[in-house]
Amino acid sequence: MRIVRLNDETRRDIMTNLLKRSPAQYTEYENTVKEILDNVRSNGDEALFELTHKFDKFSLNAGNIRVTEEEINEAYNGYDRDLIGVMERAAANIRSFHEKQKLNSWIDTGEDGTILGQKITPIEKVGVYVPGGKAAYPSSTLMNIIPAAVAGVDRIIMTTPPGADGKVYPGTLVAAKIAGVKEIYKVGGAQAIAALAFGTESVPKVDKIVGPGNIFVALAKKAVFGHVGIDSVAGPSEILVIADETANPKYVAADLLSQAEHDQLASAILITTSEELAEKVSEEVDRFTEQLERRDIILKSLENYGYILVADNIKDACDTANEIASEHLEILTKDAFGVMTRIRNAGAIFIGENSSEPLGDYYAGPNHVLPTNGTARFFSPLGVDAFIKRTSIISYSEEALKKAGDDIIAFANAEGLTAHANSIRVRFDV
Repeated sequence: MRIVRLNDETRRDIMTNLLKRSPAQYTEYENTVKEILDNVRSNGDEALFELTHKFDKFSLNAGNIRVTEEEINEAYNGYDRDLIGVMERAAANIRSFHEKQKLNSWIDTGEDGTILGQKITPIEKVGVYVPGGKAAYPSSTLMNIIPAAVAGVDRIIMTTPPGADGKVYPGTLVAAKIAGVKEIYKVGGAQAIAALAFGTESVPKVDKIVGPGNIFVALAKKAVFGHVGIDSVAGPSEILVIADETANPKYVAADLLSQAEHDQLASAILITTSEELAEKVSEEVDRFTEQLERRDIILKSLENYGYILVADNIKDACDTANEIASEHLEILTKDAFGVMTRIRNAGAIFIGENSSEPLGDYYAGPNHVLPTNGTARFFSPLGVDAFIKRTSIISYSEEALKKAGDDIIAFANAEGLTAHANSIRVRFDV
């Protein structure tokens, strides 16, 4: 990996380079996505069947678009029993963590008859997009569905592309069964997002769409926002490690590569205060890369977006980490919790050498659907709150309104909204 001295100039160059990975940069695909969305919106199932045959080589129709209970059970019964056990334990951890995020409605009353409160209501219908093919990850199925179920969503609808044989990746169906979802449709790509956003004869319209996907899926979600809610427009995966001389270079290298293997746009960055560690990590990266199956992807990722940055001190390392606002942030320093208190912007923080990033991807319980491409400055991980709505409750007695009336009338008049003022005044005209 390239080793770079961290300063203002290199920081600017790196930020510019990382921003090239944003889905917002791929405007050349927007017209294609728009055509797909318009087609599905206008032609419904007919468009879905046509596009599925074009992109997935499967003859979809109204009779086979929905995954049957038999297909789910066949996948479950034929799946590796040990892996099912792993998924079930992971699901239990995910559910336990997200149960702690649940919000409750509340009411606060005043002696003058004022009643104020907040009503928590689960979203009624949520669509979960699950990729297929080489990007089929059962862990993402669990991470997207379980928070919605914990939130109390009435109807969770999943879409995922079929193979040319019409079958859905078995691990996806097993994870869906464990998470408790039975309504699954064999549709992928931007056309699946369109179906969920607008509805077709077979696929119901939902209120919100969540789930990862390729650039076409990401741009489709961006385009339908407003017709429905979305979780985010996700970019490529990324990891940033802050380490000092106490870190184990093998661990650091292995953790960097755990993200670099995702795809050629993935980013892996180490910021360290130790030049010796920087050299050792670079050597370990080279050694590991020769042994790993996804070597070609890793090499391209590191060539484009991999850096080892040598900082003068931990403060500079933390300032740079906050500017990058990485999806995953590992802290491998002698005072890891102290460093953690300096971090404002990160999707998930992993503290200590036994808390490597894959622990969060698969098992610990916190959600692995995280803000990418610097959006951790203003976005949070997917959670229960993504699947609920907060509604304000307001009730005033005559006494309470009379006490506040003059203030409200003055405020409304100051804004030139005399009908607002009149709405209060008429209640006290004699």
